[in-house]
Amino acid sequence: MEHPENDSQYKGLKVNKGIENVPSINPYLKKRVKRRTYTPSEFVEGILKGDITILSQAVTLVESARHEHQQIAQEVIEKCLPHAGKSIRVGITGVPGAGKSTSIDVFGMHLINQGHKLAVLAIDPSSERSKGSILGDKTRMEALSREKDAFIRPSPSAGSLGGVARKTRETIVLCEAAGFDTIFVETVGVGQSETAVHSMVDFFLLIQLAGTGDELQGIKRGIMEMADGIVINKADGDNIEKAKLAATQFRNALHLFPPSESGWNPKVLTYSGYFNIGIKEIWDMIDEYIAFTKKNGYFDYKRNEQAKYWMYESINDTLRDTFYHNPAVESVLPGTERQVLNNEISSFVAAKRMIDLFLENISRG
Repeated sequence: MEHPENDSQYKGLKVNKGIENVPSINPYLKKRVKRRTYTPSEFVEGILKGDITILSQAVTLVESARHEHQQIAQEVIEKCLPHAGKSIRVGITGVPGAGKSTSIDVFGMHLINQGHKLAVLAIDPSSERSKGSILGDKTRMEALSREKDAFIRPSPSAGSLGGVARKTRETIVLCEAAGFDTIFVETVGVGQSETAVHSMVDFFLLIQLAGTGDELQGIKRGIMEMADGIVINKADGDNIEKAKLAATQFRNALHLFPPSESGWNPKVLTYSGYFNIGIKEIWDMIDEYIAFTKKNGYFDYKRNEQAKYWMYESINDTLRDTFYHNPAVESVLPGTERQVLNNEISSFVAAKRMIDLFLENISRG
């Protein structure tokens, strides 16, 4: 008997039969649908039609470190290039906590309501330990994330210098081809990333806070010189006077710098992203700058200089990628690394050996 307790001699006891072992996988769980793979031509066709899903997948290819993905991405970018270049690109930076994401949400809604299409490329800092990113910027852009004419793409910095890589520049090309007439590039904060962002945008906006002590403390001269406009956030309530004082301090500081190459005198404005105060004035300033630089020819000059800069950056990246994917280099590199770690050869000798091996291998091929 399976359960002796059910025997008649044990009155008052009864053990019910248990259920059979159930599967550990939920039977109602649908099988994951395999994402369709597109050809480069299909990617381009979808992007030009403004298909956000295909655009997102193309951006994922651009961000991928896999060699085969990069080859497809470069072909897509090349075909999209003739359809790009028609947007206004705005770089947005500021100290952590200055309210960049909240401000972008408000700026973006101002543009959407005027009939613009906006793409936001938010660079999210990657952990140096785990290499992971939270990618939480989208959660702080509540209004924009619900708009069909807005495309928000948080991307991990993946340890690149300052958190901005050339991949952002390539993503801008794809977004412009998809019909977005305004591009925001948000950086991780005040640091070396600003130099890279400055080399891919038309207008560089620095967001600052008031009431945090010495307003100019910690702001690098280089960041101030790059800024085409400075805006003081959280100018509301008891903070209005502090914001006005901070604005005065920044205006005085800007007078100490040499004139900008564009001939434009950077402006300092106050606003409140939370209460939506002073937003129109900020965008009017950006419109005025674009009209000013287009009139004096600096707009096109800067775009050409940026294109040249990224050509050389792409050459450097391609050379590095070709070097590390060379079979001869891949086979010898680990052993050479061990020799360096064991102090058998110096780092410089090892580097020269690897480069000589690479060049020799290339010349044979």
